[in-house]
Amino acid sequence: MPASEASAEDIAARLSALGLTPRVDQHARHTSIEAEVPEPLSAETWREVLNVVAEADRFGLLAGKSDGRTLWAAIHRAVPATGDVRGPGHQR
Repeated sequence: MPASEASAEDIAARLSALGLTPRVDQHARHTSIEAEVPEPLSAETWREVLNVVAEADRFGLLAGKSDGRTLWAAIHRAVPATGDVRGPGHQR
């Protein structure tokens, strides 16, 4: 299992342990984790949730008036090596 998938699965498991129901999706350049955030959520649980998603490369919260709150996190996939590439203008 690639490191990005393992990190995403770990984050999802920890969010699940906090009472959220995470979804993990694979994308071309990243692995995403999303979870609906129930109302109310205690301040202590929020701190724990933030500690978990802070391990991702990016994270955020989408809050709508009618569709609740969705927590998201993204783990970047490693870029595969492409041979002897030395940057713009220096390729063979």
